[in-house]
Amino acid sequence: MAAPKPGACVRGSRTGRPIMAALDLLGRRWALRILWELRADALSFRALREACGDVSPAVLNTRLAELRDAGIVESTGAGYATTAAGRELCRALDPLSRWAQRWAGR
Repeated sequence: MAAPKPGACVRGSRTGRPIMAALDLLGRRWALRILWELRADALSFRALREACGDVSPAVLNTRLAELRDAGIVESTGAGYATTAAGRELCRALDPLSRWAQRWAGR
């Protein structure tokens, strides 16, 4: 399955509104976890799989392909890493992470 694209029909939007395409992509099983594990450093496939709690290799390959297709993750000599757009997305998720910490403390 190809990565959701703004302007194309995606889950939750026939018109492919950009926010809906992003939520479709990030809502796929393991996608956010993969992004979260890559937020600080590049990881090899094996290290990323272990960091994600041993996600199956097939699912990890599929999600990495979708995230690469979306321009959020890239393959480098050091393994998989976030692109500039991926790092921007991680920074955008920081307030949500802080909110979740406060929410967990209630």
